[in-house]
Amino acid sequence: MCGIAGFCRTAKTLYPDAHRAWVTAMGESIRHRGPDAGAVFLDEGVALAHRRLSILDLSDEGNQPMVSASGRYVIVFNGEIYNFQSLRMELESEGVRFHSRSDTEVLLALFEKQGAECLHELNGMFAVAIWDREERALFLARDRLGKKPLYYYHADGQFVFASELKALIEMPLVKREIRPDAVKDFFAYQYIPDPKTIYQNTYKLEPGHWLKTDGTSVQVAKYWDVSFSNISSRSQGQIEDELYGLIDDAVHLRMVSDVPLGAFLSGGVDSSAVVGLMASHADQAVTTCAIGFDSKKFDEVQYARQVASQFQTSHYEFTVKERVADSLPYIARFFDEPFADPSFVPTFFVSQLARQEVTVALAGDGGDENFAGYSKYRTDAVENRLRSLFPLPIRRSLFPMLASVAAGVPGRLGGKAQTLCQTLMRPADEGFYLTNCFFRPWLWDQLVNDSFRKSTDDYDPADTTRRHFEAADTEDHLSRILYTDIKTYLPGDILVKVDRMSMANSLETRAPLLDYRVVEYAATIPSALKLRQKEKKYILKKAFSRMLPDDILYRKKMGFSVPLASWLRHELYPVANRLLTDQDGGLSYCFKMSRVAELWQAHINGDDRYTQELWSMVVFGLWWQRYAPC
Repeated sequence: MCGIAGFCRTAKTLYPDAHRAWVTAMGESIRHRGPDAGAVFLDEGVALAHRRLSILDLSDEGNQPMVSASGRYVIVFNGEIYNFQSLRMELESEGVRFHSRSDTEVLLALFEKQGAECLHELNGMFAVAIWDREERALFLARDRLGKKPLYYYHADGQFVFASELKALIEMPLVKREIRPDAVKDFFAYQYIPDPKTIYQNTYKLEPGHWLKTDGTSVQVAKYWDVSFSNISSRSQGQIEDELYGLIDDAVHLRMVSDVPLGAFLSGGVDSSAVVGLMASHADQAVTTCAIGFDSKKFDEVQYARQVASQFQTSHYEFTVKERVADSLPYIARFFDEPFADPSFVPTFFVSQLARQEVTVALAGDGGDENFAGYSKYRTDAVENRLRSLFPLPIRRSLFPMLASVAAGVPGRLGGKAQTLCQTLMRPADEGFYLTNCFFRPWLWDQLVNDSFRKSTDDYDPADTTRRHFEAADTEDHLSRILYTDIKTYLPGDILVKVDRMSMANSLETRAPLLDYRVVEYAATIPSALKLRQKEKKYILKKAFSRMLPDDILYRKKMGFSVPLASWLRHELYPVANRLLTDQDGGLSYCFKMSRVAELWQAHINGDDRYTQELWSMVVFGLWWQRYAPC
């Protein structure tokens, strides 16, 4: 796991001192991603930087930037290629000779042989940039699911790329001009969906895509997508066996490491299955790490301890207490753009805990998106059944009145009833958007100021959900929303959170349930075997019932939930109060501060209906303080 950065300019003139200073500063800004080594490469009109976290082949032979055997290509690479050993054997049989034991050299040799087509042979997580000295072109690619980040800026004959936004803005030529529709996206989704970023002319390369540029023109192409059209006709028992075997192989592949390796453990089915499979392959006790809270409502350590005991792991725990207030501004700055999934706090601490013992940690991410593990899928299924009972014209005449009645009901029940009514007034794709939307549209309309409303009134954040919902190659409703989440929520929220919080602690994380083979196989499983009546992840639980006890498989899901309402009233009150009442702060860019103050006072008085919205305002304010456009 590493950090990469660089630029490609239309002007081919080499300015060694300036270019070296710029690209070195970009690399240094992401030193946390690779504290073990760093170097730069300069050529006419191009500069590359690499920060290394040594995982495979700890010798200097694995350092980057790395030049191909022919001298034509230069690579900077962030990630891991899990099947590099089999790829290496194939290349060696064809006469290729290697000088290191690294996966980077294998990837470089494969690219020299096949070009962009090599991406189809890779099983891994990666963001890669390769400079072609002969064509004078820069090639970039991102893994299928978007486990590793890759940002780029393109304007005025300048192309700049990096693993994180903070490295991009180290480049003097990059302009930080805020993008209003991205702000609206953030408050709707709590993250900014690909390919947008918070800044104009700055983008995320979407998962499963590659890019080629000479600094002036940019060509972007998709090389992978997941299909839900080929539904399996195998028996449930066959599917259980095949799924178990595939995940077992994915775990085994991800245990190759030249440094200490462990796992995150929540005690849920996903992380428990990963730990159990690791234990079956390991020749010593697996290191596991868990995070707890003082509140029993949010604390899962008892389940993590149970799994740790079952598989005899070397288990470590940390309880999140008073450190939240002191740590929040520091933790939040690693995101570089507004990001409001509150579980980033415990993810940071579990990564910090794990890094004390290991350099690589396996995690259970991906199980929910592949196998329908979130409660929202069950909620959406109920809503979709209700839609089938009432034609759209009837729903549009009936439910506005019911929504108005629900708005007058105090507490969270009224808010949920209002959301349900608003959802049922819309078609299925827009309904799923509202299910995913954390900042309710009717509340947004009450809070947004006139200036920001004028700049964004013609933009609807639901377009992102709608675009992916319609792109799914299936008419099955659950499959369409799973596809949508795989394309939006997974890379935009879950994987961003895990990448930034783990890399903030120089820790590599690996997700076996996001092996592309698992994702493709899961897409062939009938929806009825994923969400069966009220049982989420039905088939995954059945597959791992041979390994895990029922009280782990069928307990209520918590995830990395946090006591957010309590935090805002107590531990985080000083920072929240300052940001939410600052008339000239970042929130005044888009909100009426008098209305924000009313919401904040209601929360202080015990009204929890707007906890997530207030939290998103707090993290936006923290981002503005540090990264406000200049």
